[in-house]
Amino acid sequence: MHNHFNGVKTAALFGVIFAVLLGLGAVIGNGRYIWLFALIGVVMTFYGYWNSDKIAIRAMQAYPVTAEQAPAMYRIVRELSTRANKPMPALYISPTQAPNAFATGRNPSHAAVCCTEGILDLLDERELRGVLGHELMHVYNRDILTSSIAAALAGIITSVAQMALFFGGGNSDERPNPIAMIALALLAPLAASIIQMSISRTREFDADEDGSKLTGDPLALADALRKLELGTQRAPLPPDPKLQNAAHMMIANPFRAADVKTLFSTHPPMADRIERLHDMARQLGR
Repeated sequence: MHNHFNGVKTAALFGVIFAVLLGLGAVIGNGRYIWLFALIGVVMTFYGYWNSDKIAIRAMQAYPVTAEQAPAMYRIVRELSTRANKPMPALYISPTQAPNAFATGRNPSHAAVCCTEGILDLLDERELRGVLGHELMHVYNRDILTSSIAAALAGIITSVAQMALFFGGGNSDERPNPIAMIALALLAPLAASIIQMSISRTREFDADEDGSKLTGDPLALADALRKLELGTQRAPLPPDPKLQNAAHMMIANPFRAADVKTLFSTHPPMADRIERLHDMARQLGR
């Protein structure tokens, strides 16, 4: 594992998102409500921080499992967390046949790793080990908090920007420039989506690399990703808004290609990830 500067990425992400929020506040009502938008940003950040380990779990209707209920999953996570000399996260299973996995939580001591029933049926134990190594590195790299709060802030920016077209505030002197209002209403959610996408894509590559170092078997993860690419297309999640807010945390894009534009996908192309893992295996002499 090496430093991926996630602290810098987090600071940059929050800085730009808060700037967009304050920009909305400055335009609406000629700046009279800028304090309100600043307060929204602070409240949503705090809420995302304390509830980041619950939002995605609730969206996927996942339930906690013990060593007796999920022996292979429990054994692998215990082994890898011990190898990394880090806390073992809580384990959950989501009752869906859509094959996927994700990690969530505000820090390594308050984290959870969730697998769907579909991924447990699809992968063999070696491939599952590769996936769980990937998810554990999301926990230990401390980037699951970044994505959780980013999703909350991006969602509030999108909602506020859309409302801005209808609530300009006050009398005609106080109303903002309609062109500026329309521009912010269109560009603010776009900016939030692009920021979230860029952070998510980078951290997927990071977790692939560090997870493979933890397991010592990059080809296991490559094989798992190949199966997941086909499996998620055969059994995708429905494009429900609650599930969309959790999708960026998952190891594979859980929706059909027709349900999400590739340009704005939070996941890098599977072919690129698999190629990087094969390059890593060659460097290790495998």
